[in-house]
Amino acid sequence: MRKFILIIISIIAFLNFASSNVIELEGIFQGKNLYVMNPFSSSGVGFCIYEVNVNGQVTTDEINSSAFEIDLSIYQFKLGDKLEVVIKHKENCKPKVLNPEVLKPKSTFKTVSINVDPNGTLMWKTSGEAGELPYEVQQYRWNKWITVGEVQGKGTPGTHTYKHKVKPHSGNNKFRVRQTDYTKKHNYSKEANFKSRKPPVSFEPKKPKEKITFSAETMYEIYDNYGNIVKKGYGKEVDVSNLKDGDYFLNYDNKMDTFKKK
Repeated sequence: MRKFILIIISIIAFLNFASSNVIELEGIFQGKNLYVMNPFSSSGVGFCIYEVNVNGQVTTDEINSSAFEIDLSIYQFKLGDKLEVVIKHKENCKPKVLNPEVLKPKSTFKTVSINVDPNGTLMWKTSGEAGELPYEVQQYRWNKWITVGEVQGKGTPGTHTYKHKVKPHSGNNKFRVRQTDYTKKHNYSKEANFKSRKPPVSFEPKKPKEKITFSAETMYEIYDNYGNIVKKGYGKEVDVSNLKDGDYFLNYDNKMDTFKKK
């Protein structure tokens, strides 16, 4: 019985050891290998890392050295394939992956086509994706680009088609999509121009007490005198009863105006 208990304790200790001394990396294959710094173990005998797994397979890389390369090219991965790299190491030593960013998705898409159909749906086709990143749908309104939606990218080679329902304002419209990867740099599509036949929108009253009413549904923003946005949305009416008395800036349709809350 005592021997059995000792065996159980040993198994638990081993499992705790195995689970706590690992480095786990998840990402996608982008055609580049990982480089690892591998110090000596704390006992001074052998190196810190004793096993490396790539998507559940034990690698054949020569890990018994102070620095080594995890060769991902031998697995015949395709660009955009998902990867999980697990590095197992001994206690009281700290190996380091020198370039973990090579597994992070990068925005590499190119615009094949982009347009808005008569029903107000933005459609775009891309090629060259190498990472699963969201596309931000942007519309040019009120002298600035604003984000009006998001569509998840597929992140694999080949061409892909996406679409998103948008809300054009009256007159000439401009739309685009963009991606932002871990470098914080933006990758933009070409612009799509679209002319709407909707009549221009107006609003009343100019000195509201309770609400503002638009002549048609529209996207809107309200700013106070300090430039703080206090309301935004889409609709035909805006409740302004909870705003303090004073002057406000109102963006709506494709216009920029002001009103005075009484």
